[in-house]
Amino acid sequence: MIRLIFAIILFVTTEVTFAKSNIVVLGDSISAGYGLEAGQGWVVLIDKKLQAGSDCCVIINESISGDTSSGGLARIDPILSNHHPKILVIELGANDGLHGLPPALLKKNISEIIHRAQKIDTKVLLLGMKIMPNYGKRYTDMFYQVYPQIAKELDVPIIPFTLEGIALDKDLMQADGLHPNAKAQPLIADKVWHYLKPLLK
Repeated sequence: MIRLIFAIILFVTTEVTFAKSNIVVLGDSISAGYGLEAGQGWVVLIDKKLQAGSDCCVIINESISGDTSSGGLARIDPILSNHHPKILVIELGANDGLHGLPPALLKKNISEIIHRAQKIDTKVLLLGMKIMPNYGKRYTDMFYQVYPQIAKELDVPIIPFTLEGIALDKDLMQADGLHPNAKAQPLIADKVWHYLKPLLK
C-alpha cells in the first residue's frame, strides 16, 4: 500500500513538473488569420518556434475576426479560467478604431483585461496598433497613445506598432489594405517572438 501511494504521488508530481504552460493570444482578425490558409498565420508560426525549441508551452489562439476591446473584455474571464495562461498576448483595438469608438473606452477595456490577467499572475504582452487617418490626426494620435500609456501604467511590455514596416507595403497587405498577407506573417511572428521570448524565462 505504501509503495502504491508513493507511486501515485510520484506520478502526480511528475505530471505537474512537466506540464506545459499555456500562452493565450487574445486578438482580432490580424491574429485569427483572416484571409489566410490554415497554418499561415503568425500565431501558428510562433507555435512552431515553441515546438522546435524546449517544447515547454502550448499556444492557444482565442482570436476572433471583428472583435473589439469590449468583446475581448467580455470573453477574458472564461478564457483565464479555462486555460490558466502563463502569458497573455493582447492584440485588440483595430476594430475599435474602425468604428470610431472613444480611445478612453479602448484604454479602459484593455486595462481591465490586463488587471484580471495580472490578478492570477499571468504575464502580459501588449501589441500596439495604429489606424488609418480617416478620423483625423487628433483621433488617430489619441488612439495610438493609448497603448504606451497602458504599458507604462501597468508595467507590461509592448510592441509599439505590430505592423510597422508592413501596413504601408502593398506587397505585404491583402487587397483590402487592412490585413497582412501570407508574406507578412513570418515578419510579424519574428517581431512578436522577439518580445515574447524573454517572458518565457
